[in-house]
Amino acid sequence: MSNIFPLLSCTSSASAHDGRVKEILDYFLHLDVKLGELVAAYDAWVYGILFAIIFCETGLVVTPFLPGDSLLFAVGAIAHSTPINLWYCGVLMFIAAVLGDFVNYWIGRSAGRWMMKTFPRIVKKQHIDKTHEFFEKYGGKTIIIARFVPIVRTFAPFVAGMGHMDARKFMSFNVSGALLWVGLLIPVGYYFGAIPVVKENFELVVFGIIGFSLLPMVFAFVKEKLKSQTPQ
Repeated sequence: MSNIFPLLSCTSSASAHDGRVKEILDYFLHLDVKLGELVAAYDAWVYGILFAIIFCETGLVVTPFLPGDSLLFAVGAIAHSTPINLWYCGVLMFIAAVLGDFVNYWIGRSAGRWMMKTFPRIVKKQHIDKTHEFFEKYGGKTIIIARFVPIVRTFAPFVAGMGHMDARKFMSFNVSGALLWVGLLIPVGYYFGAIPVVKENFELVVFGIIGFSLLPMVFAFVKEKLKSQTPQ
């Protein structure tokens, strides 16, 4: 009988974990609804929440899982049904994206290699390697391109710092990338968010955004595969 209790405990723990994962997925897939609820509950404080999410996603290497592209799209989409001010959102999220990359760059520059050795399960080698591939292919423009690629977006400034990229050069790419990222996705969300089929199938739109964002990685992978199979 005593052997049953550890099994029940493990089952309960697994069930709780599955419940949390399901809750997180539900939140991400229905960002338009959740953001509307945040605006209703917190009013002007929602601007600070949005700022914090974008800053953490771009500025902290431990939070690459936070929504970026889909959040910007959702902010534009909910402007039709909530009193949220898109100009405030755009400016604040632009500043958050620039500051986030800047902080991430200096973390990588001052403690990048130490963090890789000390926290290998958090600062994962495969993420660093994938970002290195982008730098080898695109050079400094990786900072701009990475804005539209999940995971790489979080690790690009970190790797740039580790490689001691010139700070002024980094900032020029940083500001340009943030301007393009925020300046494109919020208006796209605004104009497409009013379409009924988009409003009714927002979770499919989120999957579409994620899939589109991953296309550069897929193309790079396929290209490398084909290159490796070509006879020398």
